[in-house]
Amino acid sequence: MTDITTHQDSRRRLLIALAITCSFMVIQLIGAYYSNSLAVLADAGHLFVHNSSLFIAVIASSIAVYLAKTFNDGYKKAEYIGGLINGILYLAISVLIIAEGAQRFIHHNDGHQLEVNSYLMSVIASIGFLFHGLSTWVLYKGRKDSINVYAVFLHSFFDLLSTVSTFLAGVIIYVTGWEIVDIISSLLISVFVLITGVKVVRSCINGLFFTRITLPKIASVEQEILKTEHVESVHNITVSEVDGVLAIGAHIVLKHHCTVELHDASCRVQVETLLKKHFNAQQCVLQIESHQCPEH
Repeated sequence: MTDITTHQDSRRRLLIALAITCSFMVIQLIGAYYSNSLAVLADAGHLFVHNSSLFIAVIASSIAVYLAKTFNDGYKKAEYIGGLINGILYLAISVLIIAEGAQRFIHHNDGHQLEVNSYLMSVIASIGFLFHGLSTWVLYKGRKDSINVYAVFLHSFFDLLSTVSTFLAGVIIYVTGWEIVDIISSLLISVFVLITGVKVVRSCINGLFFTRITLPKIASVEQEILKTEHVESVHNITVSEVDGVLAIGAHIVLKHHCTVELHDASCRVQVETLLKKHFNAQQCVLQIESHQCPEH
């Protein structure tokens, strides 16, 4: 179970990365206009969806901080819904860029010049490499503490690679004059975005509608645990799915006489048996706490 401090650190890293990538997205949009580069515009569209994903990750991390006591499948459902929205945005942007690329390709074959500013295109890609490199470095240190941070880290790493692709395209155009390379580069980025969007949409639909188990409500779990003989109170209940099985965690406070008589082991067994019987919980992570009293 991830503690509150870890969630706060993850949220801080996500906010820093969001500020970095949003700043560069503005630079890309301006640069795409003045350089007339479809590859830069495609990368900016990709970055827009990336930033929306990052924003949702920040919201999810904030929920984990403020609603940690009632953390259950609702948090995952929120992530799936946000991911589904992002996946649809991926598909829409990739289709628009592919359509624009096809139109430019037709115009190119008809003898129309694209007039791509390859120098500005390469400069923007170089700046993007620095921005994405910084964002990736910020996320790299926290990638093992949060699935949100890890997912965004991977995305930032791929963004770093896409800036390299755009930079090389700009260099090739500058050296050879083959402006069609800009179209090819934009199509490659769009195909990557399209494949990613399909995977995200499929994963989110599976998570929303085809989950293998139904998670019980926090209130129901709390009521059942309080029925146990030795339990005074319970808090920090977590309900989740781990490798296809139900996992329940909780902090359990023993009654005063149980604290004195050291009934920790007996209480743990009773609660684990109860959770398995009523909810078919295959994994239980229980932290037994002593009753707070002045004389003990």
